Amino acid sequence: MARGLGLSALASVMFGFLYYYSSWLVPLSGNEIFGWRILLTWPCLTLFLLYNGDHSLIAQGFQMIRKNVWLLAPLAASSFLIGIQLWLFLWAPVNGKALEVSLGYFLMPLMMVLLGGALYHDRLSLLQKIATGLAALGVGNEIFRFGHLSWATLLVALGFPIYFLLRRKLKTNHLGGLWFDMLLMSPAALWFLISGPSDGAIWRDHLSLFALVPGLGMISTLALVCYVQASRYLSFSLFGLMGYLEPVLLVIAALLIGETIPSDKLLTYGAIWLALLMLVLEGGLYRARRKQRAAQVA
Repeated sequence: MARGLGLSALASVMFGFLYYYSSWLVPLSGNEIFGWRILLTWPCLTLFLLYNGDHSLIAQGFQMIRKNVWLLAPLAASSFLIGIQLWLFLWAPVNGKALEVSLGYFLMPLMMVLLGGALYHDRLSLLQKIATGLAALGVGNEIFRFGHLSWATLLVALGFPIYFLLRRKLKTNHLGGLWFDMLLMSPAALWFLISGPSDGAIWRDHLSLFALVPGLGMISTLALVCYVQASRYLSFSLFGLMGYLEPVLLVIAALLIGETIPSDKLLTYGAIWLALLMLVLEGGLYRARRKQRAAQVA
């Protein structure tokens, strides 16, 4: 569990940094940034799988497709579900939907906890139950502030849980499955770049893009690798609860950009931060128990 918690936390840190990093690519539109992200993440992920010796996962995927060509339909659905989330992550901040999407990220972990209990019979420890209650308090405050749930909020809150449920059902909840997601997304990403408003003049006027755009692919790859690996080590519910770290880090990124936290959101973030503290204590107690058992065995 400790490894899963560490990978999940690292993924959230990198996703938060990616949110801030995207602001450096301002001359490019949100759709173009999405296109570059996908087209660069796929080869970076391929190199990582070759380096890590996990390239056999790709071969296993093609073998599954050869045995059952109809498997392409749910694989395409998996790719679409993660693709729409990656696109929305970059599109929302520049189209006035950032707050609605952030509410979706607050709701999503609770949805995963509910689904984990209903479908996988996940049991929460006392600290995890306290964290869930605190998170629900924070989310309740956000819903009260907004007064309704928009399509962008629901897309995040429901889309991510369905994506991970589908991957577990297909048994593609590994890096090979992520590789196929990126592969199937590539045509759409290429279309975003071809149809984008940017031209050669933007690249000539902003030479930093030649370094920043490749960096986008590398950071995205590392974040997604950690995220997918964490989902394998944690229960569905605990993996969902760890998702609360990301929106908090997105807030920190927003503060660095120059935004401020309204006073009526302090209850939301205070409750979420306390929930994360509970999970940190849970992880520390888990490691302490493991060391104690190891010492007793020795």
